[in-house]
Amino acid sequence: MANEPDNIVLQYLRRFDEKLDRVVDEMLDVKVRLTAVEEGLAGVNRRLDRLEGRVERIERRLDLVELPH
Repeated sequence: MANEPDNIVLQYLRRFDEKLDRVVDEMLDVKVRLTAVEEGLAGVNRRLDRLEGRVERIERRLDLVELPH
């Protein structure tokens, strides 16, 4: 019982501090995961851009595109 504070406010503050530490750790994990998602999305966007360019070239070669007047 020597480790327990006598003051109930201190008990609650310590519990709150432990919970806050867990929230901070979870937020850091969320940031790491979000960064990975953003990087993955950027990769998908790059691939789509390349595909779009390829499709445009194919359409031009096959005369499937109407030229602007």
